[in-house]
Amino acid sequence: MLSLVLVAAAFATAGIGALGGLGGAVLLVPALAVAGMPAAEAAPLGLVSVAAGSIAAGGLQLRERTVNHRLGVTTEAAATLGATTGALGSGIVSERVLTWGLATVAVLAAAAMLRTRGRRGPGATVQDQTVGEWPGQIAGVAPPEDEPVPYRAARLPVALALMWVSGVIAGVAGASGGFLKTPVTTDVMRIPLKVAASTTTFTIGVTAAAGLVVFVLQGRVDPQAAAAVIAGSLLGGQVGAALQSRAPVAVIRTGLGVLLVGVAVVLVVTG
Repeated sequence: MLSLVLVAAAFATAGIGALGGLGGAVLLVPALAVAGMPAAEAAPLGLVSVAAGSIAAGGLQLRERTVNHRLGVTTEAAATLGATTGALGSGIVSERVLTWGLATVAVLAAAAMLRTRGRRGPGATVQDQTVGEWPGQIAGVAPPEDEPVPYRAARLPVALALMWVSGVIAGVAGASGGFLKTPVTTDVMRIPLKVAASTTTFTIGVTAAAGLVVFVLQGRVDPQAAAAVIAGSLLGGQVGAALQSRAPVAVIRTGLGVLLVGVAVVLVVTG
């Protein structure tokens, strides 16, 4: 019965996470904590969910040409370093501090999602109407809703520092860091939401894997529970990626912002 519950929970949270580029762990870990699982045990399962959901969503997002590889590699270098640091220090963080920390970050991410509707990067012009990234640049053309949206990354040093923070959060809390990476990519780097969400979903599996290596070495990963989470996340990631390519940007931002506020409230009440 527990395995079936984990499959269902992972399916739902991975689908929602892939839809908005947040990573399903930001929902799965709080849900498991509310259900009575210690946050320290839920964190490794959160990273398992993120890795599986990222793999599942990647194929469709690559076909849709919404992934910017150069953006992903650049930001992931900082995030992976942070994830390793966070995982190594996760054992010294108390359950209460971890719960309240997750709630705080969820509120901040929600505020970023609800505050803006996405912007074009500075100096970008449509050199090629074909959707996709421009070779050798953190720039390109995002999939259109009404017309193609050109973009170019801005404020890279600030963004990389925040990506490192997102990695630390991923390593400590098992929450993937995607719920911080996507708002940073859209609101600091000024990348359109669908590109930001797809690139984040495509790369957060690497962040999760870095933290998982530490958790495995510490003996904190339950193989049976992890198998159930992988099964649900693989299915959920594919469904979420399919919905992401069709849903309006404003609907995604508003829905995810409200959902994150709800997650924060539940964490505060139960923590």
